[in-house]
Amino acid sequence: MAVLQHERIHPVMRKTLPARYYLDHFHEFLRFFEGQSGVLLDTASRDFIDNFIALPEPQQCIVVRAASRKYAVINRNHFNYDEIAQPQEQIDVLIAQEWFLSLDAAPIWDVVSVLNKADIIELLANYQDIRGLSGQSKAALSQLLERQITQHGWPDSFSCSHYLYCAFDQPLRFLLFLYFGNTKGRLNQFSMRDLGIMRTRADSAASADVARFDNAEEAAAAWYYAYHTDTLPYLSSAELRALAEQTLPEADSAVGQQLQDRYCLKLGQLLLTEFPPLALSVLARGQGDQAKEKWLRELYKSGDKAQVKSALEEIIDNPGSDTLLTFAEDFYARKFHKKRTSALTDMLRNASRTLALDESQNQQVERGVIAWYKRRGITAWRTENRLWRVLFGLTFWDLLYSQEALVNEFDRRPQPLRHNDFYDQYHIQIDALLDALPTADSMLEHVTRQAAAHFGKVNSLFMWSQSLLDTPRILLTQGDYEAVKRLLVMMCRDFKTLRDGFPDIMVLDTTLRFEEIKAPGDQLRRNQLMTIQRLQQAGFDVTITQVNWYRDPMQPYAVVDIETTGGNAAYHRITEVGIAKVINGEVVDEWQSLINPQRHIPSAITRLTGISDEMVATAPIFAEVAEAIAQFTEDCVFVAHNVNFDYGFIKQEFARLEQHYRRPKLCTVREMRKAWPGLASYSLAALTSHFDIAMERHHRALSDAKAAASLLLLSQQKRD
Repeated sequence: MAVLQHERIHPVMRKTLPARYYLDHFHEFLRFFEGQSGVLLDTASRDFIDNFIALPEPQQCIVVRAASRKYAVINRNHFNYDEIAQPQEQIDVLIAQEWFLSLDAAPIWDVVSVLNKADIIELLANYQDIRGLSGQSKAALSQLLERQITQHGWPDSFSCSHYLYCAFDQPLRFLLFLYFGNTKGRLNQFSMRDLGIMRTRADSAASADVARFDNAEEAAAAWYYAYHTDTLPYLSSAELRALAEQTLPEADSAVGQQLQDRYCLKLGQLLLTEFPPLALSVLARGQGDQAKEKWLRELYKSGDKAQVKSALEEIIDNPGSDTLLTFAEDFYARKFHKKRTSALTDMLRNASRTLALDESQNQQVERGVIAWYKRRGITAWRTENRLWRVLFGLTFWDLLYSQEALVNEFDRRPQPLRHNDFYDQYHIQIDALLDALPTADSMLEHVTRQAAAHFGKVNSLFMWSQSLLDTPRILLTQGDYEAVKRLLVMMCRDFKTLRDGFPDIMVLDTTLRFEEIKAPGDQLRRNQLMTIQRLQQAGFDVTITQVNWYRDPMQPYAVVDIETTGGNAAYHRITEVGIAKVINGEVVDEWQSLINPQRHIPSAITRLTGISDEMVATAPIFAEVAEAIAQFTEDCVFVAHNVNFDYGFIKQEFARLEQHYRRPKLCTVREMRKAWPGLASYSLAALTSHFDIAMERHHRALSDAKAAASLLLLSQQKRD
């Protein structure tokens, strides 16, 4: 099997872009519409491209500079660029040609996002007395301006003439939507790509000519819902009502239907308070799971229980998705069969395991459960979504990241996953691939080969690492391979449902099982319920383990003290580490070492600690003891006096080695304050003196660690 090498990023010289890089990028962007996506353009966007190409280059630069801004309102005084000849004169020409309009043509939300406080107050002077407004926040002033413009319209004249509205904003946004597939895409992503800040998938999409929609009607409908969903929060109640009463365009594409569902859900929610019947009619138009669920819940509240009952029965008989079916069955049972608890509550109450865990593990309960198993000779791994996303992504990589599945290099999520129709499109290839992998060994060989071939490539499913295949290897060698294949097919059929919600850990006892860990107060989410049920249907043993907190005397504590060259972990280094391991009220082991900090130890530090440059000259550097420290503190609670200081230095040293160090923390200062409030001082020296704790030498690591261990035991005895 191939060995995966960890990808490292080495320092490189800062890249620079040519003076008119943004214009080159814009022309690259427009060339996209010379291919299959050209048929998706409407008249406005096509005219925009033609008119832009006809502009002289300096005016093209002005337009692109404006198009690259976040909002459609610009301040022309900011457009004095060295590479553009006579920029203000170019803007005047563009105004005459109506590329830019006055501020009153702009949407209010773009205006208030760009204007500063002084400009807003200046505009408000056209409506009201502005005395005292300078002390208000910009957000409050923006809301006030929005209300005035909504009620009274724009003033007849105003002096903010240096602000302009980009008249091409709508066709440009439509083009960006067609290119990026969402309303968040920006032109600066091209420069981020060229600077190496943003990684793209040029390897998969360089020669592809794929459009996001089949025709212009599909594209227009999808854009309608995407744009209006973004603008809904800025609209008045009257505007929302008018929008809800419009006839909606037909959304025939998968993306269009998803966007329509999101639009209906959001608009319906905004209308519920003031226009409940209208809100219900909007929610009823949505075909997605969330919109249907919201519609049925609100319809039930309104008292129309007969229609709700009929609609639920229809869903149960002809479910659109497993998620909607689960909701319908559960809601039907509770509302019409008087069942008192939800399926989520039932699953939690019927949890097959209850585990008592030391309270120190409440910061990272899954790691605490894994450590609890380890102390009992049982191996467990943190898996959650990563295991299944890795296995799914590597198994079907060639199909997921084929040129047909990506529209351009900025796409991270393949189209079939975005549309949730992966199996519909590729069921022949998927079935053939799984038939060609009849054994777990053949599957392991396949995913290993795929990982080696594609390591480091951008994808939306998982992050690459050296340990990528560790848990898939365990699953394939120790689990039920036929169950694995069944679950992978389920993911192909409905990735939307099975993209997350997987159990927290995988446990190998006598057999392999999965466990979802729930601490007191944790809720079981709908997506977790769905995923657990699918795993069980595939043939896996899945349980919910509920954790109760108590103080476990067998929980190991690593009481740590360090000496350093100074107080800032980002700049200073460790000179000594001392660790006392405590189990069941006793110090059972010790570890200590001087550390060569690879820098001068200040004389003041030497006077305080007694540690000099000569003493550490032959001591190991931290990299040479890092593994020993990690192993000695593994599965332990990291304890120190002012724990954030010691923990911060240790964690920073591991970070310098590109290693992750994480342990639950406990501070003896905090514990002693709780156990003995009101003492004059809680410094280590003061507490050891007060409680008559012997110290070999203050400000030496192991001596201080053993003293802190004594304080830990005192605080625990006081609690007990």
